[in-house]
Amino acid sequence: MSKQELHIALVGNPNSGKTSLFNALTGLNQKVGNFPGVTVDKKTGILELGNGIHTQLIDLPGTYSLYPRRADEWVAYKVLMNADNDVKADMVLLVADASNLKRNLLFCSQIIDLKIPVVVALTMNDLAAKKGIIIDVKGLEAELGVPVVLVNPRKNKGLAELKSALAKYVKNPSAFSKDDFIDNQKMAPAAIAAIQSHFPELSDYAAVHYLINHENFPLSDQMQESIERIEIENQFNPTKTQAEEIVQRFGHIRKIMQKNVNEPDPLEQKHFSDKLDDLLLHRVWGYLILFAVLFLLFQSVFWLAQFPMNGIELIFKNFASCLSDNIAPGWMQDLIVNGIVAGMSGIFVFIPQIMILFGIITILEDTGYMARISFLSDRLMRKVGLNGKSVMPMISGFACAVPAIMSARNIENKKERLLTILVTPLMSCSARLPVYTILISLVVSNKYYLGFLSLQGLVMMGLYLLGILMALIVSYVMKWVIKIQEKSFFILELPIYRAPRWANVGITMVEKAKIFITDAGKIIMIISVLLWFLSSHGPGSRIKDVEAKYAVLIQQNPSDKKALTKHLSSEKLQNSYAGILGKSIEPVIRPLGYDWKIGIAIISSIAAREVFVGTMATLYSVEENDDSSLREKLQSAKHEDGTKVYTIPAAFSLMIFYVLAMQCMSTLAVVRRETRSWKWPLFQFVYMTGLAYLMSLLVYQIFK
Repeated sequence: MSKQELHIALVGNPNSGKTSLFNALTGLNQKVGNFPGVTVDKKTGILELGNGIHTQLIDLPGTYSLYPRRADEWVAYKVLMNADNDVKADMVLLVADASNLKRNLLFCSQIIDLKIPVVVALTMNDLAAKKGIIIDVKGLEAELGVPVVLVNPRKNKGLAELKSALAKYVKNPSAFSKDDFIDNQKMAPAAIAAIQSHFPELSDYAAVHYLINHENFPLSDQMQESIERIEIENQFNPTKTQAEEIVQRFGHIRKIMQKNVNEPDPLEQKHFSDKLDDLLLHRVWGYLILFAVLFLLFQSVFWLAQFPMNGIELIFKNFASCLSDNIAPGWMQDLIVNGIVAGMSGIFVFIPQIMILFGIITILEDTGYMARISFLSDRLMRKVGLNGKSVMPMISGFACAVPAIMSARNIENKKERLLTILVTPLMSCSARLPVYTILISLVVSNKYYLGFLSLQGLVMMGLYLLGILMALIVSYVMKWVIKIQEKSFFILELPIYRAPRWANVGITMVEKAKIFITDAGKIIMIISVLLWFLSSHGPGSRIKDVEAKYAVLIQQNPSDKKALTKHLSSEKLQNSYAGILGKSIEPVIRPLGYDWKIGIAIISSIAAREVFVGTMATLYSVEENDDSSLREKLQSAKHEDGTKVYTIPAAFSLMIFYVLAMQCMSTLAVVRRETRSWKWPLFQFVYMTGLAYLMSLLVYQIFK
C-alpha cells in the first residue's frame, strides 16, 4: 500500500492502557483535531510498520461495547461500522486489559464479528500476574481467531512484536479467519437476510446493528424507509435482540475463560488496590485524606515555588537595570524596559508555580487517585444537580477551563452536562494563579504554623475552595431553572493504583510551561506592548503639556528634581489613553476598593486573566522608572489622598473578583461550540461578572 493509505483504528475499554499504547507507537508523530461535525477529540499518529508499510493510527474514544450512549462512543461506533463518511478504518488494533479480560472480551468479540481485520494487544499483564492470573495466549488466539500480542506500553515492551503482527496481517489478512463468535441467525434470520440483500458486504452481526441503529447512519431516506419496513415485517425487537446477544456472548466468553485463563479464588486475600480503597474510600477517613491531599497541593504551590520565583524576579530586575544603563534614554529604551521586559517578567515569574501545580495533578491522575476523588464526590454532586462524572471536568478546570469543558462530553445526561459546563469556569484555573500569588504576597504575611503550615498557602486554598463552593451553590440554583428531565446514572471504573510515571510527570510539567509561555505569553506580550503605547501616549498635546509644565518646575526647583520627576511620570500616565480609560471607569469600581489602574487591568484581563500581572507591571514601570520589583511597586502604591491601594480589604476584594468573574474569551468560545448556542456563554458571562461584582463589593464594604 502507498504511504498514508492504510488506516488503523485503535479501540478499547476506558482505562485499558489505550492512550499509553498510542503514545508509545506514534511517539511525537501525532496531531489532535476534531472528528468532522462533532466536538470530540480526534488523535491521529503515524505508525511505521517497516517493509515500506506506512499507516495512520486513529485513536478512537474508549468504549465498553458496540452499544453507544455518549457522544464520544457514537464517534467510535460509526467508524467501526464504516458509517462515518470522513474517517475510514482498514483494520482495528484492539487493546484488552489482561487483568479484566472477561469484561474486555465482550467488546473484543463484537468487533471480531463485524469481520474487520483485528489484532489484539493484551495490556496490564504485570497486574494480571500480581493477581495470580495466568493466560494461555496461544489458546486465546486460537479461540478468538485473531493475533494476540502481549505488550507493556509503559515500558515499551512487546511493541516490536505488535508491529510485526500488524504487518503480517496487512500482507495476508486471510491468515486468520474465524466463524461468528455467536449465532446471530438464531436472533433474527429473516431480517438479517433482508438487510444483506441491500448490503451484501455486511456480516450477520453488522446487519443486526443496521437494524438497531440505521437512523444514525448516513443512508438515503428511501433506504431508511426500506429498513423500517424490514423491522416491521419481521417484528424485529432491538431490546430483545441485544439481550439475547449479550447472554450468548458471555456464555461463550465463560467457556474461553475456563479453558485459557487460570484465575485465583476470588475469596482469597484482597489485592493491594482493594486494601488501599478500604481506607481511601472510607466514608470518614476518605474525605479527611482527600482534604489533606488538596491542602498539600496548595501548600506545595507556594512552598516549593518560593525560591525559583525569587530568583527569576531578581534576574529580570537586574536585566532591566542593565538595559536601562546601556540603552540611550528615549522611546526605544522605554519600550524595551517598560513594555517588553516588564511583560516578560510577568510571564516567567509564575512558571515554577504552574509547573508544580500540573506536576502534582499529573501524579494524582497517574496513580489512579483522581478517579477516587470522583467516587467520593458523587453523593455531594447529586444534591446540587450533578453527578460524580462532573468532578473530572471541574478538577480539570483547576488547570484550564477550555479542555475541562470539552471533557464534559463524557456526561450522558444533558442537564448535568450543561450544568457542568456553566459552573466549571468557577474553578480557579492556572491563569488565576499569578493574580492570587501577587495579591497574597502583598497582604498576607509569610508565616508558618507548626513549622510547615503556610498562612499564604491556607489563603490560596481558601480561594480555590471558594470557587468550588460557589460552583455547587450556582449549580443547585440552576438545577431548578434548567428544565431537562432525564434519568442519570453514574458508573465508574476505578483503575488500579500504580506508581507515577516520573518521565510522564516531567514531560507534562515542561509541556504546560511551554503552553503558558507560547499561548498565554503571546497574549501577555501583545497586551503589554499595547498598554505601553496607551500608557505613554495621549490625545492631542496632553502629554507634551505635562512635560512642559514639569520642565519649568524642575528648572525652578532643581533640588526637588527626584520628587518632581516621579510626579511627572504619574501625571503623564493619568493623561495617557490608558489613564483616561481607567479614570472613566473608576466611579464604577471605586466601591470595590479599586483605583483606575486596577480598572485597566480588569478590562485587559477579559482577553485572559493572566494578563493582570503583565498589565500592572507595564503600568507601574511606565509610571515609576526605577529598578524595584513589581511587588515592591504595588506594596508602595497609594491613592491620590495618600492611602495605600493594596490594603487587606481591597486585595481580598480583588482576589474574590478574579475567583468569580468570567474573564476568558477562549472559555466563552468553547462554551459556544459545546452548547451550539450563544445564549449560554452570554448567560455565563453576565451571571459570573455580576456575582463577582456583588461578592467583591460585600467583602470590601464589610472589612474596610
